[in-house]
Amino acid sequence: MNRRDLLEAAVGTALLGASSCAYAFRLLRPPGKGAERRAGSTSETKWGMVIDLTKCQSDCTACIDACHEENNVGHSGDARWDIHWIRKVTIDKKEVEERTADSSKSVILLCNHCDEPPCAQVCPVQATYKREDGIVVVDHHRCIGCRYCMIACPYNARFFNFEDNEHWPNREHPKRSHGVAEACTLCAHRLDRGEEPKCVEVCPNGALAVGNLKDPTSNVSQLIAGTPTKRIREGLGTEPKVYYIGL
Repeated sequence: MNRRDLLEAAVGTALLGASSCAYAFRLLRPPGKGAERRAGSTSETKWGMVIDLTKCQSDCTACIDACHEENNVGHSGDARWDIHWIRKVTIDKKEVEERTADSSKSVILLCNHCDEPPCAQVCPVQATYKREDGIVVVDHHRCIGCRYCMIACPYNARFFNFEDNEHWPNREHPKRSHGVAEACTLCAHRLDRGEEPKCVEVCPNGALAVGNLKDPTSNVSQLIAGTPTKRIREGLGTEPKVYYIGL
């Protein structure tokens, strides 16, 4: 990328960040083009998640604790610096459907690994990208710390690592380093070796499920086909791959 291209990308993204994420996303990716791009994928796998909120206990943090240990996501106790790959938040149900705007709901929130990820579309150096199997990841060797992806994400699921993290319980997985953006990877390193994401493995109530959305016999496909599910802010056209039961 030459100086002019980088300047144009920086100015364009800054302008988009000043507007709403929904408007920014529609400017960056007109409807219909994503389907054409996805049609070229040769992968037989598209990972997705189903979260059953009727099984999730409000006081349980097993999935959060396990995620931090597996992925070396540390917490200093200072909200300014802490990173949350997965967390519990209270959302206005109007984010899901307008007619229930008078109520709120506690949900598990993480990266939605969108089929049309706005975070990847605004990255000026292509550090954020979608793998062939649908998982959205960050190449920390390319990330320049501009944080445009954080502005673009409509799920507030991205965090910036301001400090070096000495928390390193899982020596088989890289230590988190400062100066880069981070988000849930669906434990891609575990999926690649045939294991479930750690949050799914430790959930005591079976509230979380991850599977292949392209396989109609997979656990997530059957849950989606047999149970009413909703996705957060799916009206933005991001095509999120996290589905909720009981939202």
